[in-house]
This record gives sequence, structure tokens and C-alpha cells, in this order.
Amino acid sequence: MELAWILIVGVIASIFVGFNIGGSSAGVAWGAPVGGKGINKKNASILFVFFVFFGGWTVGRKVMETLGDGIIPAEMFDLYSSIVILFFIGLGILVANIFKVPVPTSMTTVGSIAGLGLATGTLQWEVLGRIVAWWLVTPIVAFWAGGVVGRYIYPYLEVYFTSERSEGPLLEFENREIIPRPKLGPNTTPQELISVLLVIGIGCYMSFSAGASNIPNAVAPLVGAGGLEESTAIIVATLAIGVGGFTIARRNMDSVGSELTDLPLLAAVIVAIIAASVTSALSYIGIPISLVMATIMSIVGLGWGRASRTATLIESTIGKADIDLTINPFPKERADKVQKIGEEEIKDIDTGKELVRPRVIARFVSFWIIGPTVSAGLSYSFFAFLLPLF
Repeated sequence: MELAWILIVGVIASIFVGFNIGGSSAGVAWGAPVGGKGINKKNASILFVFFVFFGGWTVGRKVMETLGDGIIPAEMFDLYSSIVILFFIGLGILVANIFKVPVPTSMTTVGSIAGLGLATGTLQWEVLGRIVAWWLVTPIVAFWAGGVVGRYIYPYLEVYFTSERSEGPLLEFENREIIPRPKLGPNTTPQELISVLLVIGIGCYMSFSAGASNIPNAVAPLVGAGGLEESTAIIVATLAIGVGGFTIARRNMDSVGSELTDLPLLAAVIVAIIAASVTSALSYIGIPISLVMATIMSIVGLGWGRASRTATLIESTIGKADIDLTINPFPKERADKVQKIGEEEIKDIDTGKELVRPRVIARFVSFWIIGPTVSAGLSYSFFAFLLPLF
């Protein structure tokens, strides 16, 4: 009877963590499509829940295995320790939200589990080292992926990509036949339709990536403890994340969409592709990774790559080019033609607003370091010193 109550408490803790993850992840995945009026919040939430479940049910199982039996042996988990670990994960989310920093949930989860391993002498250092190594590599990969796209590919995409929604419906349906036949809305161009469908597709891809990386964070400790079967745990986490997606995320979609107004929809799509691809690939090999980390660094890289077009590769290499990361090199007006690298000038592309604030980036990076370190320290202190007193 006591174990049943403990399991209920553990499930409630998982639901709380999942609820907060849903509120954060849905805003990141669907803020740009909703802000660009490509889809409404209700339909975005429905797609978010479906693809989160799909990501967790497929790729997320490999991350679950790493968290539940890779960092420390599965037998070290019990319902009591699982609840404590989930508490520290929730605490990490709360602290990050207080400081208005995107939540590095995966990193906080790893830190909490590693603390238990340190306290019990069962930490698998090789596995932890591999995870931390990818944490160091991921920002570099995301930055340079964004940089290459911004410097060599973005201007050509800008010529063909429509980032503004026209007035009226995107599609209309003719009811002359048994099956209604869709046609373009009165003001919709084929280019606009393709752009909107692409943006919605990227939102689905981001949701899949969020499910693959975040569903394990909410339930892996309970799965490791044997409290929940893996498939059941994925369903529970999906429901919790879905509730967050339908409630607090609806407000976050508005805020994320408005915060990205200085970043054109095309740039937001490219960032989403890079971040989701990096996160999904690492989740596939079982590495718990933060979607936020890849997102932020790809934004910085894309802006750097776009701004670096004012100088040739030789000028950049020998240090003659002064590339300012604080400018916003993404004009609102769609380019009609592509200028050659080295011909553009800062005054031609600078919108007069900041794309990157160094202090903000430094705060984000510091939390990527502080978050898992603090969660590991608190977890270690609890299991090594406080728990033996009871």
C-alpha cells in the first residue's frame, strides 16, 4: 500500500515536470508559425502533442535507456530516489524560469542522476564523459551550421521565400464534387502556400525533436525504478506535456512569436531545421541534449554568417573584416537579387536593431554550465549527507 502511494507521488512529480516542459517546448516549436499566421494556436497544439508522442515513442526510447540505465545502473533507482531526482529537475526548471532563461531540461536531468551516482559510487564515468563531450560539441556544430547557411545559402533562399501572409484564407474548397477540391485563396500565391506548408512542417519536426529529447526527462527515473513500464511512461509524459502545450504554451506561442519579430520567418525556419536536426540526431544515439542550446547557437551562427557576407573569405581569415554580431543583418524586405560576397555593406543590411545581445548569450551559456552543476551538487548532497540521517 505504501509503495502504491509513493508511485502515485512519483507520477504526480513526472506530470508536473512534463507540464512545464510542454509549456516551454510548444512555444519554441510553434511560436514562429503561429506568429507568422501560418497556423492557429489550437491546431498548433494538436500537432505538437501528436509529434511529441511520435518522437518520444521512437527516438526517445534511446534517450530513456541512457538516463534510466546508462549514467548509473538501473538497480540504483528506487521510487524514493526517483521522486527526489524529479524534484530537482522541477526545481531546475523553476529557477531557470525565474531568471527567464530557456530551460536546459536534459542537462538538469543528467546532473540530478549523476549526483545520485556520485553519492553511491555507481556513476558510469565513460557514459557521462560522452554526454558532456557532446554538450561541448553541439554549440559549435549549431553555430557553424548556421554560419555556413547564412553566408552561402540564405540570400538565395530569401529571393524565393515568402515570409508575409496575405489577407484572407490560404485555401478555399469547391463543393461541386463528392470530395471537396481545394484551391488557392483569393490572395494566395503558390509561393506563399509552399512557404506556409514548409513552416508548419518545421513546427512538426521541432515537436518530434522536443518529444525525443524531453519525454525521457519527465519519466526516465520512474522507468529506471521499475515504477512504470516504458510505453506507459511515454503516454503519461505525452499527456502531461500536451496539457502544458494546450494551456501555458498558448501564451508562450504569442510571446515567442513577438520576440522573433526581429528575425524573419525564413531565418526562424532555418534555425528550427538546424536545431531540430542536431537534437534528433543526438537523441537517436542516446545523448540527452537541450533543444534550446542548438537553437540559440544556430541563431548566433546564422546572423554571423549573414553579416560576414560583407567581407570575402580571405579578408575574414586575415582579420581585416570587422564582423559585428550585435547588428541584425536580416532586413524585413525580401531581397530581389543576391549580391556577391564582399559587395554588401553593413549599412545595406543592418536593420538598426540587435540580433544578438552578448550579455544575454553569456547568461544563457552560464546557465548551461550552472544548471547541471547545481542539480548534480544538490542531488549528491542529498543522497550522500541528508538521506543517511533519516
